[in-house]
Amino acid sequence: MAVIIKPLVTEKMTGITEKQNKFGFIVRPDANKIEIKKEIEALYNVTVVAVNTMNYAGKSKNRYTKSGLIKGRTNAFKKAIVTLKDGDVIDFYSNI
Repeated sequence: MAVIIKPLVTEKMTGITEKQNKFGFIVRPDANKIEIKKEIEALYNVTVVAVNTMNYAGKSKNRYTKSGLIKGRTNAFKKAIVTLKDGDVIDFYSNI
């Protein structure tokens, strides 16, 4: 199935996790909320209460260098914020 690409571990997401028991993941763009919920529950043995998804468009970036202008583009991706039942926790750092 492989709907989840990677967990989202940023400073902002860590703050949300500590306060509201929500966790972020980068998921495949064609994944829906039901697929995301089933895979999170299967991988981490937790109970998912809600799933919120957001689509991010890729953005154009320009950079001026000594050799001239370099044009590029950031990747488009889909982000899922998963709310867990009270008492359930996902530990991303346990296997380091």
